[in-house]
Amino acid sequence: MALRKASAYSKRHVTPFTRASKVRSKSYIKTVPVSKVTKYRMGDLVGYKEGKYKIVLEVISKEKVQIRDNAIEATRQFLNRFLTEKVGKEFYFEFKPYPHHLLRENKMLTGAGADRMQTGMALSFGKTMGRSALIKPNQTLFLIGVKNEKNEAVARKLIHSVKSRLPCSISINTIKTK
Repeated sequence: MALRKASAYSKRHVTPFTRASKVRSKSYIKTVPVSKVTKYRMGDLVGYKEGKYKIVLEVISKEKVQIRDNAIEATRQFLNRFLTEKVGKEFYFEFKPYPHHLLRENKMLTGAGADRMQTGMALSFGKTMGRSALIKPNQTLFLIGVKNEKNEAVARKLIHSVKSRLPCSISINTIKTK
């Protein structure tokens, strides 16, 4: 089954919904889906900790939004692949948010005769369908560390091309160290 559009899920949550109790009667969520994001830090981890990367591009969300784990993974794969191709091994890339929030869906039948088979609002809490990260305004989504201005231009170009994969408007903050 294909993914439902993002507007099908509520975006008004303040804290992530993660209730999965070991006590069966208290657990509304029976199964927790596995996060599709495989890695959060890529590139030269040791070089970044030692301070070799003088230019760090921070990508910041301008609005409150929830980002599905498959959108995070698509962004991560795109940036990691093209940074490796165009910059080489001289970069550091880290994705900050973690998808804690569980998305739920109350499946309903549609079509001819479906009205006689539905349960309506009975047990309408829904089953878990996926995960998402809740993003607040001015929260850092990811950062990219590079060594020189040439690689910074390449990274900026890649960030602009990845905007379509993210459901929010973003801004780029540049941090230069000596």
